[in-house]
Amino acid sequence: MRLQGKKVISLVHHEFEDLELWYPILRLREEGAVVHLAGEKAQEKYIGKYGVPAESDFAYGDVKAADYDAILVPGGWAPDKIRRFPEVLTLIQEMNESEKAIGQICHAGWVLISAKILNGKKVTSTPGIRDDMENAGAIWYDEPVVTDGHLVSSRRPPDLPDYLREFIHVIERK
Repeated sequence: MRLQGKKVISLVHHEFEDLELWYPILRLREEGAVVHLAGEKAQEKYIGKYGVPAESDFAYGDVKAADYDAILVPGGWAPDKIRRFPEVLTLIQEMNESEKAIGQICHAGWVLISAKILNGKKVTSTPGIRDDMENAGAIWYDEPVVTDGHLVSSRRPPDLPDYLREFIHVIERK
């Protein structure tokens, strides 16, 4: 188990992309990581775009960057909701300052844009938010996965295997 003893927080809100939330969580747990979910409220049920539920362990404001080795931001329409919470933006900024692994896929780039951590960073995302990413100062690539230090980004569900291989590798290095 490559990630034994590592802790990861995944953000969640309604209309997350089901595979982009659950595939990473399950892969990380397979590797021995403890993965918690944080939502607007603790012990709240959130429903994905295709009806798969996820229950949060903690509220966004209860999560401390110091307690985790990595953070995941799923795609779907949830990122547009998630980025509206100042405590999430602070969490992302603190994870970034500590150079802890940050994973984002699809529309999750919106959260990193709002946290203002993308200037000069190499990233990918769904092509639909390429302009948003570039306007935030990111250097955008149309590739399955792009890694820039501790930041790992991916485009969409078919890229999940490449994304998780790289994200796990980045967590291992920390």
